[in-house]
Amino acid sequence: MIKAAVLGTPITHSLSPFLHNRAYEILGIDGDYTRIELDFPNFPNFLSGAMREEWTGFSLTMPLKEASFLPELDISLDPRAQKISSVNTLIKFGKSFRGISTDVLAFDRFLSSLTFSNVAIIGAGGTARAALGALDGMVEHVNILRRTTSRDGALEKCVDSTSLRFRPMNSDLSQFDLVISTTPAGVTDSLAHAMTAANGTLIEVLYNPWPTQLSAKWISLGGSVKHGLDLLVEQALDQIQLMTGASFDYATMRATLLEEVLAKQSDTRNI
Repeated sequence: MIKAAVLGTPITHSLSPFLHNRAYEILGIDGDYTRIELDFPNFPNFLSGAMREEWTGFSLTMPLKEASFLPELDISLDPRAQKISSVNTLIKFGKSFRGISTDVLAFDRFLSSLTFSNVAIIGAGGTARAALGALDGMVEHVNILRRTTSRDGALEKCVDSTSLRFRPMNSDLSQFDLVISTTPAGVTDSLAHAMTAANGTLIEVLYNPWPTQLSAKWISLGGSVKHGLDLLVEQALDQIQLMTGASFDYATMRATLLEEVLAKQSDTRNI
């Protein structure tokens, strides 16, 4: 039986339990996936206990995508996760865990379907670094809009052949044909208010609230937007495969889960 959970805080809004449990039903697999409220300081003790229990794996969301790198934890890190210093998936192997970033795998597939040349990432956290890891080698430069310089070094470690241009958070977004927004709710509202043009695609990782002010303004100015649920479903596909070991057609599972989770979110808003 699969026993898994999403860890983080705040976690009550997470749609991951719906996605994973629905996938188990589709695949005919006995499993239970839940949510557990957990902050960064309590992560080591929780994981120590989990190593002695019958867990299959965990999804990690804010603020835990960097928690797997704590030196006291016995976690084997996938090379790409190591490079971007971000883990959003833990898979149990014996009495230890393997740390993986299915965020970067999701961005690999997302970006392969888009055409772009001038890219900006808003934010500097784990999801931003996953996007940067996927972009490495695809463009000559990536622009990073961030509020502080504290994570610049970690961002630079994510790339080998693409260079970074660090910019202030209030930079004009109209100059970019791909913008990836990875910040918490409300952070980009001022950017939305200042926008007068939108070129190309916005990938917005948020799905609650939706639409964000940035995504609504982007659409109103004629740009295209990738919904936060698109990324949520995309990264979940790899987690489902890793946790269940099942083989399935990604395109079919993606279409089914995305249709159902969009309907679920719409129903929730109408209550």
